[in-house]
Amino acid sequence: MNILHICANPRPIEESASKQLAAAFISKLISLNPEVTVENVDLYQETPPFLSYDGYRRFWMPVIEPGYEPSKKEEMAIHYATKQAENFRQADVIVLTMPMWNGGPPAIMKAWLDQVIAPGIAFEQGAEGIKPLHQLRKVVLLVASGDVYKEGDSRDGISPVIENAFGSIGVTDIAVAWADGQNAAVYPDAAERKQFAVEAAEEIAEDLAGQP
Repeated sequence: MNILHICANPRPIEESASKQLAAAFISKLISLNPEVTVENVDLYQETPPFLSYDGYRRFWMPVIEPGYEPSKKEEMAIHYATKQAENFRQADVIVLTMPMWNGGPPAIMKAWLDQVIAPGIAFEQGAEGIKPLHQLRKVVLLVASGDVYKEGDSRDGISPVIENAFGSIGVTDIAVAWADGQNAAVYPDAAERKQFAVEAAEEIAEDLAGQP
């Protein structure tokens, strides 16, 4: 099983609840299934560019106009996406680690999604619809937030983004471990909430470990 771990948190692990969830998840998974491979991508070390007009044209003009010949500038605009494509296509499971900022994902995570959930990278699109170019079957979402969020909370700007992005390429199996209430000044049970999320992350790992 190939795991692609995308981390969008600039804080060190001792200060980051979401990174601690990821560490617990990966440690548990490898302990139960040593044959698992994990490719880690730290978006603050391998920073994705925002999608440019040239990048947009390189992705979409060949779909809109079959036979379209991209310019050299357009080819260069998707250099990052092309580098990410192999890891993305080989992944059986993608793990997304991030904090909630201002009600949504860090912009750097959205930038990565815009680079890889794209034609020629994650899928091909033609008259018969979308054809996946990946083998991805599951997404694991590991999140931390200062405030408390209930399931289906209208203030949650992360889950819908991830569900829509991956749902568009046929991936609907999304497991979530969420350490909410991490603002200890407001929530005195912040440590207990984080521990509960760690256990949830380990349970997801246990479920995955038994799969081929």
